Amino acid sequence: MKLRILLADDHQLFRDALKSMLKNTANLEVVAETGNGNDVVDLARETSPDIVCMDIGMPGMNGIETTRRLHASCPGIKVIALSAFSSRQYVEDMMSAGASAYVTKAGAAEELLRAIEAVQNNRSYYCPDVARVLVADLSGSNGKIKLAVQLSARERQVLKLVAEGCTSPQISTELHIAETTVDVHRRNIMRKLGLHNVAELTRYAIHNGLIAD
Repeated sequence: MKLRILLADDHQLFRDALKSMLKNTANLEVVAETGNGNDVVDLARETSPDIVCMDIGMPGMNGIETTRRLHASCPGIKVIALSAFSSRQYVEDMMSAGASAYVTKAGAAEELLRAIEAVQNNRSYYCPDVARVLVADLSGSNGKIKLAVQLSARERQVLKLVAEGCTSPQISTELHIAETTVDVHRRNIMRKLGLHNVAELTRYAIHNGLIAD
């Protein structure tokens, strides 16, 4: 069964590009689209999408308020935020409204498919641009990003061991998984969090309480 997608974005060319990409993905189906926030809830009730890809800045009603109303009316529908902006305030507002993922338009083509896969499996997702902003903000605050939003349980285990200084062979032995699998997890962790080296991973793990400072 195909995953049903509703596109909500007031930029026709951008919406057309997303629709074309999604239609060419085997397990996805675009069931409705709109450029006005006022139409989203009614369209969702009519077409029963699994996921709404929601632009933040739309006429009629912005994506934050639309997400809030959609979440209240149709709580089973997942929302992926789409925005040209990666500021922490926009991210927090959308996630508080009920969104499950946040993707910037600059990387929408590739990242949207990753976000769809994540929310389909009941995980939240931040694209790397957003993850970098959130991780950078941690250095000036006491707030913590919930790791469950970003990483799977196995990825959290790998991150903890990497931050403690373990090599891939050591992690392989500790977790009883192949060394190549460890390397895949490491790459996925760095991509999801927008980090590039062990030092950045260690800092992230400390800020999120995985290891002691």
